[in-house]
Order: sequence, then structure tokens, then C-alpha cells
Amino acid sequence: MSRYRIGVDIGGTFTDFFIIDEIEKSANILKVPSDAQNPEQSIFDGIDHILSENKLAPDEISYFIHGTTLAVNTIIQRRGLRTALLVTDGFRDLLNIGRHRIPDVFNFFTDVPAPLVPRRHTYEIPERMLSDGTVQRAVDEAAVRAVAARMRDEGVEAVAICFLHSYRNGENERRARDILREAVPDLYVSVSSEIWPQMREYERALAAVMNAYVGQRMQRYFGSLERGVAERGITARVLSTKSNGGTMPAGEAGERPVETLLSGPAAGVIGAAYVGATAGFDRLVTFDMGGTSADVAVIEGTPIYSTESQVGDFPIILPAIDVTSIGAGGGSIAWADASGVLKIGPESAGARPGPACYGLGGDRPTVTDTYVHLGIIDPQRFLGGATTLKAELATAALETLGKTLGLTATRTAEAVLRVATSQMYSALVPLLARKGIDYEDYLLLGFGGGGPCHAFMLASDVGIRRVLIPLHPGTLCAAGSLAADVRKDLVHTIHSQLTPDNGVIASIRKSVESLSREGNAWLDSLGLEFIGRQLEARADVRYVGQSFEIAVLLDEAVLADASGGLLRERFHEVYTQIYGYADTEAKLEILDLRASVIGLNPRPALTRFNSPSQAPVPRAREIFYDGKTWRAKVFARDDLPEGFAFDGPAIVEQYDTTVFVTPGFRVHVDKQGNLIGEAHNGD
Repeated sequence: MSRYRIGVDIGGTFTDFFIIDEIEKSANILKVPSDAQNPEQSIFDGIDHILSENKLAPDEISYFIHGTTLAVNTIIQRRGLRTALLVTDGFRDLLNIGRHRIPDVFNFFTDVPAPLVPRRHTYEIPERMLSDGTVQRAVDEAAVRAVAARMRDEGVEAVAICFLHSYRNGENERRARDILREAVPDLYVSVSSEIWPQMREYERALAAVMNAYVGQRMQRYFGSLERGVAERGITARVLSTKSNGGTMPAGEAGERPVETLLSGPAAGVIGAAYVGATAGFDRLVTFDMGGTSADVAVIEGTPIYSTESQVGDFPIILPAIDVTSIGAGGGSIAWADASGVLKIGPESAGARPGPACYGLGGDRPTVTDTYVHLGIIDPQRFLGGATTLKAELATAALETLGKTLGLTATRTAEAVLRVATSQMYSALVPLLARKGIDYEDYLLLGFGGGGPCHAFMLASDVGIRRVLIPLHPGTLCAAGSLAADVRKDLVHTIHSQLTPDNGVIASIRKSVESLSREGNAWLDSLGLEFIGRQLEARADVRYVGQSFEIAVLLDEAVLADASGGLLRERFHEVYTQIYGYADTEAKLEILDLRASVIGLNPRPALTRFNSPSQAPVPRAREIFYDGKTWRAKVFARDDLPEGFAFDGPAIVEQYDTTVFVTPGFRVHVDKQGNLIGEAHNGD
């Protein structure tokens, strides 16, 4: 009988597994080192361990889902395929011109990021589609064949196609694709009108280019993953998480990898929102610190979505959970620049060689090495004692860096922690200010391998007075993938003024029905069982003449009001909430219609199943923090009963992470097993 659901998250240092037994209502977790060269091998190693150690039959696994940062890392590191771009005649400089925005508006000498496709590999094709979707000129097929021959000679491996106004009608793009596939069968082709048919040719072209840039590698990866899972006798369909917090089949993810760019961080936010809701908190700032970076998101009942996310140097317009990278991760390397100034990251030690304390050849200090040297992490209890760290190697690496800085190993370690925290602070505070966050109303939820180590330090610096550490923080991204629903995002460009008599509401209603049918047909094709389905529709509305839009929810009442008056009221309400005022007399226009069709999945049990009955007797350990030595209480997470409370400084050890409670916080254990810390009044 199928009874197990497995969620996997591939990080830069570890690949995490969260396994739920739906009959016994229990959960197990596992962490294995990630393999940067063959990331699927880490999944296979974990599956083999799970099957053998738990004596499971492969057909007992009913659900298998994973998230990965492989695509986004490929773009950030610029290690994708040699990619070309086909554009409408006259638009060769589309990627180079972009939006005429410079990365730093206060620095006129800043370098503008180079596009993923160089100008020499951007080819103009005679064709023209009008803005109403009428084909004024069909594709010049001879020109496409000539370009195909050039690309073959120049070693181009992938191509994106973005013609003008193809969001209205993709006929010319599809014909060009067919010709390219006939001429160069091995070429990976990405078509903008199929990836994301939205007005704005630069962003649409960029989405198609990103998809092509990582497509072949991701297609091979997902194919290898599906074969490897099947070879182990698992019949459950392999799913992948998406940037929008939803899921999709691995095979489709190989065709549309651009939708998985932020899949790992998004799954963590979904898990954090679920944990926060079960604990009674709906206003959260999530803090996900892994091996490579620290990411934050804001939750107000549900995660906040964005259509203006940033991946490396580039914007993406596809819907995604709004996640922002704010600093270093546990594996980020500490170093001194030419002026002797201490820096943290962006280079990460990864899983191999890893931090110096791993003993795998790394000799440069990382944030994890500072935790070990300062006594926060016990080298004998890392991963529940499954791995023994080498504190002397961490000390040696810190001493080497300290000679450059003129500091002892301990003072160097403290400086590394302070710089890492200050990097996070300097990014987080302006981010929260832009979002209008009042710290008093929000709770910091720390997770990831390093989040529980650093959450209380960051909260103290920022001024957030409450911190929550979930029961399984080190594997929350894997658990979050099990809490994700199957989700299909669709878009249709309207681009019309909102007036009482132009029929735009009727047009919107018709488009919503069409997108709903398309999305539900996609859900039907998956062959998955859902506990329910939902449709969410929004319109991007703005004042005429503005260059940005606000998403307004389209419910039955709005769609039933043919005059558009209710939609206008809703827009002004949202606009006032954001900016404090609204011009109720100004003309409005609707740019795009967005719809999300959602197949609802059952939620996993992320809470404690058995709580100890007696209060634990803590051990003690000397740590160095905030310029002095402390004698910190040390607890095992499994020994903490519901209602138990303690003050910092304290350390809570568990298999998937270490929790460091700084002085000034009092922590209690809630009924779900979460650790909830509150700053002392007046401290």
C-alpha cells in the first residue's frame, strides 16, 4: 500500500529529505552532501538510504517532489548553453538596450551587466505581427534557414525566439521554431509566446532566453532524475516545485525550466507560511540561511507574490514568491580584500571541499567554521553525531585569516559573525522599510541549516522582538515542497482603458473563463488526485500614463459589474493602502489579466507527535559571543516538552541544525514543538 510522501530540496551544501508516513502520522528527515557536478546523484543516494534504513518497498512511496537551485545557479554563474536569439527585423539590440536602467542609480560609472546572448548571436528575421494579432508579414523562411546554417557553424546550442507582438499571436514564432528544428534537430528552442505571452518584448525575450540558456541542462537533469527514480522501483510521478510556490511534473519542468528558477527558496516560504499558520502567526519575516546565501520573504497570511523578481543580473516577469537574497550562508568564505577589509562571500565552499572543519580539503574559513570555533556548534554532534567536525582545522583557517587582519582566531571568528550579520542587517532593514513592515507586528521565522544559528543574532540587531524556530528547520524547504499545491499561472494581455461602456469587463470575464478551461485541462492531464481546485484571477491596473501596475483581485462581484465601477473602487483601495492617497477622478487602464488554476494537495504534518513528559536537565558549554565568554545551557531538541521555557544564552541541538539563543531572549516550546523566543522587556 502506498503510504509515504517524500519531499527533497537540493541545496549548495546538503540535499534534504522529508519523509511522511501517512498511516502512522510520523515524519523522518535526512541530509546528504550535495554533489554539484551530478545533483541527481545526491537524490539517488538519499533514496537508497531511505529504502534500506527504513526497510521500505519502493511501491509504498505515493508522492515524490523536489526543488532545486540548479537553473538559477546556472544563470548566476553564467554556465549555460551557447544561446542565440531571433528577433523581428530592426530589433537586434533588444537585450542590450533593455529598459535603460543602470544597476546603481547613484554611480554613473557602474558596469551594465552583459546580456546572456551576445549581439553577434542575435539575428534579425523579416516578419511582422501587428498589435491586434494580425499577421502583416509571414516569417521569411529562407532567412530562418540561413540563420540556422550560421548557428550550426558557430556552435550555437540553444535559441530563443521573440518576435514583436507575439503575445497576441504566436504564429510566426511557431513557424520559425519548426524550421529551426528541421534544420538543426539537436537545437534547444524556446518560444516567448509559449513561455509567457505578455506584452513588453524585453522581459518576454529575457524569459525565453533564460529558458533556452538552461533548458538543455535541465532537460537532461530531469530526465536522468526520472530514470533513476524509476530504476529504484518507485512508480510515483516525479514532481518539481516552481518559483510560484506550486508544482509541476519533472518532464514539463525540463521543457519550461525558467518556471523553476526560484523553486527551492519558494518551497521554504510555503513551508514557513504553513508552520506560522499552525502556530497562530500570520505576519512573518522568513529567514532562510543555507550553505550559499540567506534569503528572506514577507508573509501576510499568505506569501507575497511578485512579477518583478530578480535572478542574478536580470529581471523576470513570471509570477514568483517574492524572495530576496540578503547575505551570506553558512558555507560563505571569509576573506580580506587588498585594503585588509574583512569580506564575507559571495564565494561558497559548498559541500566539497566545504568549510575547513569538514576536513575535506577546504582551508579558508567560513561562517560555519566560526560557529564551531566559538562553541556554538559541537563538532561531535554535527548531523546528530553522524559526522564529526574538526575544530582544529576551523581554528587554523581562522588564524591564517587573522594574521592578515591582525587578530586572534577568536577575535577573527567574532568579526566574521559581526560582518555576516551586518550584511544581512544592511539588506534587510531597507527591504522591510520599502514594504512598510512594522517590526512590532512581525515575527522572524528562522530555518535552513544556518538560520537557527543566526536568527536571534539578526533579530537583536534589527529590533524584531519575536523569533520562531520550527520543529525541523534544517529541512523545512523539503517539507514545504510537500505543502505546495499544483499551480498553473496563465496570462492574457488586455491593454484597454476601463470605461463604463467599452465592454472591457465582458472581455475580462471571457478571458478568465478561457484561462480557467486551459488551466483545468492542464490539471486533468497530470493524472494526479486533488482534494479540491481553486481559481485565482487578478487584473494589472494602473492610471493612464503610469509605467507600473497594481494587481487587483477579480472575484465574482467584480466580474459581474459590467460598468467596471467595483473594479475601479478596488484599485483605489489598494492604491491608497500602498501610497496613502488615490486620484479617484483619473482614468484607469487594464494591462494584463492573470489567472492561477490550483490543484489542492493535502497538507503534511509538520508538528511534534510525541512530547516528553519531564523537564530536561541541561548540559553546559562555554561559548564566546559579544566580546566575552558565556556559560550557555545546552539542550537536545527532542527532550524539550510542551510549555518548557528557558533563557539565553542557550543552545538547542538537533539532527538538522543547531539553535543559538542569544542573551536577552526567553524561549518557550509551543504545542507543535516550535521554539518561540521573545525579547525581554527593557533589554
